[in-house]
Amino acid sequence: MPRNVSQQVRPEKPKSPRRDPVAAGERDAAVNRAASHNYFLLDKFETGIVLSGTEVKSIRAGRANLKDAYGLTKDGELWLLNAHIGPYEHGNIFNHEPTRTRKLLVHKDEIRKLVGKTNQRGLTLIPLRLYFKNGKVKVEMALAKGKQLWDKRETERRRTADREARDAIARGRKGA
Repeated sequence: MPRNVSQQVRPEKPKSPRRDPVAAGERDAAVNRAASHNYFLLDKFETGIVLSGTEVKSIRAGRANLKDAYGLTKDGELWLLNAHIGPYEHGNIFNHEPTRTRKLLVHKDEIRKLVGKTNQRGLTLIPLRLYFKNGKVKVEMALAKGKQLWDKRETERRRTADREARDAIARGRKGA
């Protein structure tokens, strides 16, 4: 008589009801960390961006980089240059070019203000972060003025002084 051999089967993990944190808008898809180090950030604003389907999938996969990117106004339109969005790994011959120029979606009156500020005062447009909002990809842009080397040193000194002051206050509270 054959024996019934029962194999122990591992139960499958239940799928998380939550979406990917990047796609749900809980975490930024890309952040330009060098922006606050190299520039004084004066004014921030949110823009939409025109993307192809494989670009959106690449951004969801975390393959975007804003390090060398900047904004430019041309013919009454706002453009994002040098933003690197890596090719989609499951893409085919219709995959996108990684550093193509992408159009930013902003109201015309905002573009007029930006043209005046960037031309007269020597300011530039820098992307700070790329994120999802209600299923759409958004770019946080900032009007920025470049820092000199001594400005960067001063910022570092101020940060160090603030950190030391916080540590001293914390030590004082522990001892009391």
